[in-house]
Amino acid sequence: MSNFDATSALSDILRTLRLRGGVFVEAEFGEPWCVLSQVGPEDCGEFSPLPREVIAYHYVCEGAMSLRVEGDADAVELRAGDLAILPRNHRHRLGSDLTVTPLSVEEIEHQAAGGGLMRVMHPGQTRGARFFCGYLGHDNVNDPLIQALPHVLHLSVGDATSANWLESSMRFAAQPQSAPHGLTPSVLSRLAELLFAQAVQQYVELQPEGSTGWLAGLRDARVGRALALLHADHQRAWTTEELAHSVGASRSTFAERFTSLVGEPPMRYLARQRMRHAAQQLRESDEPIARIAQAAGYESEPAFHRAFKRSFKTSPAAWRREQTATHLFGRARPP
Repeated sequence: MSNFDATSALSDILRTLRLRGGVFVEAEFGEPWCVLSQVGPEDCGEFSPLPREVIAYHYVCEGAMSLRVEGDADAVELRAGDLAILPRNHRHRLGSDLTVTPLSVEEIEHQAAGGGLMRVMHPGQTRGARFFCGYLGHDNVNDPLIQALPHVLHLSVGDATSANWLESSMRFAAQPQSAPHGLTPSVLSRLAELLFAQAVQQYVELQPEGSTGWLAGLRDARVGRALALLHADHQRAWTTEELAHSVGASRSTFAERFTSLVGEPPMRYLARQRMRHAAQQLRESDEPIARIAQAAGYESEPAFHRAFKRSFKTSPAAWRREQTATHLFGRARPP
């Protein structure tokens, strides 16, 4: 698959995520230091309703620091110009020394910096690191792309191959807000979306030849295009024949290639994605179940009920009631 085609298919899929970005902290820590970090719902206050899923990121402006996701053995080393993205917002440690006791909130100075940005400072003994913390919010629970990514994506902005202007833009963004050309948080969030796409593309391109799985499917010229088509228009009454024709392959060749890479036949994959979207609609809207069933590609409501119960072990109406009740006490994740 050519780089252009891979980028095009990935861009089509990323658009379906409808990412909404925000920047909430500019932090400066003197060494030695260590903090626990995880984006919480309160950090996404500019969005209503709050996003159900969060992609967290840290962009290092000055100095260096380490990042380690809880439960992982190895840390990621970050320097000025590096971006660390946590696709599933795992709890993690940041610091110059991850073995020291993490700082408590009371030990860290907080100042409102305007535009929804909070400035966090801890002097330490020597000069340490300055970095931005932000997030990209979305509502795609258990999205296959997000689930296929590693705990941490590490992108060196200075080495990005396809967008030199991103490096210069982030350098402007790294300036203090009082600087002549400092960028606003809203512009920073847009840059974060573009850098996330760049980091995902870089990770996809680094997948070894002969690998299988969702990302390997994305790299394949025909399977990647088919995935983009399915995600862009999951309500369409696709058939394997129509998909194969759309990507320029015979039905048998396409079906075999899709199944070997993605791990299931095209129509089974589509059915799972439709059911995931149907569950999202049940949770987040008041649409009648019959209409949701129709949008999910089911000709009758009873057929939808049977399929939903196979996937979620309960009826659509009961699951909707459970999700509504759980939302009153905290965020819930479908099974």
